[in-house]
Amino acid sequence: MTSVEPLSELRNKIDAIDKEILQLINQRASVAIDVAKTKMAEGETGCFYRPDREALVLRRIKALNQGPLDDESVVRLFRELMSACLALEKPLQVAFLGPEGTFTQQAAYKHFGHAACTIAATSIDDIFKLVENDQCQFGVVPIENSTEGVITHTLDRFITSPLQICGEVEIRIHHNLIGSVERLADITEIYSHQQSLAQCRKWLNRTIPDVPLTAVTSNAEAAKLAAKQPGKAAIAGEVAADLYDLKILEKNIEDENDNTTRFLIIGSQIANSTGDDKTSLLISTGNQPGALYKILEPFAEYGISMNRIESRPSRQGLWEYVFFIDIDGHFQDPQIQKVLESLKQRAETVKVLGSYPKAVL
Repeated sequence: MTSVEPLSELRNKIDAIDKEILQLINQRASVAIDVAKTKMAEGETGCFYRPDREALVLRRIKALNQGPLDDESVVRLFRELMSACLALEKPLQVAFLGPEGTFTQQAAYKHFGHAACTIAATSIDDIFKLVENDQCQFGVVPIENSTEGVITHTLDRFITSPLQICGEVEIRIHHNLIGSVERLADITEIYSHQQSLAQCRKWLNRTIPDVPLTAVTSNAEAAKLAAKQPGKAAIAGEVAADLYDLKILEKNIEDENDNTTRFLIIGSQIANSTGDDKTSLLISTGNQPGALYKILEPFAEYGISMNRIESRPSRQGLWEYVFFIDIDGHFQDPQIQKVLESLKQRAETVKVLGSYPKAVL
């Protein structure tokens, strides 16, 4: 029979390990402070966050992980550790699409960690303005949803903005029924954004078909209303439940379990190559025959993989369009440099919106 260690001895082991972990965490934090001092001594006074460096560290941690914790858990722990250490150097201010408790704020926390100072903006345009005016170092904007498609407001803003894309983050959209009631039978009304109500329609009709549904401006606003009124509930994410101190009554009530939103990190930095990057391009061709073929041909010629292409009115002339294209690789890669040179000879405008590390998880 296999011997089992006494519980008291196992707890003593955990206490000893915790002590060692705490010492190592503070040791890492001290080195992070030294990094900041070195950067300042070399004349660097701006933002100390480097998206390429963070991606490389997290990928290395993921590769080193041997369990039993899964990769997602380990990456999340180290991202929070890096976030806390970076805050000791210089706190980050990150703009997101408000109000407090939205999925965009959740994306900001996933990418930057909870030590970042998140600033709520009232619109996508305001996120760009906060970063362009140096009121925030970075912004988080939604770019596409797996079921709803591309977010055109974000694409249109890139046409005029000088900002760079320096990162991406994906959030699996899980809708939760939250409230302060004890039982589902006690719910008298449910608030949520119209889109979320539609995405949970089957569950709602099957589980609580007689409860009135009220559409509001955002899921965060729904949670705020539910927190103020007895018997009310909301459909929202975990961040909103935490923010307004509401219980999660039912988790993951969405009808499609693979609903994912991709967000972009915008800022003034140009990220260095990490070996596993994406590049986003904006290309304007003018109104000419065969325009799309002319800009696609160089990608095939030089073997560059294309992930996404979207067209939008250029707003410069009738029937003139700009194309947004995502490709694999960094703009400094030799093959992509050849593509860019070829495109400049074929298109009216070729703008590199940014090269950035692919999302780690």
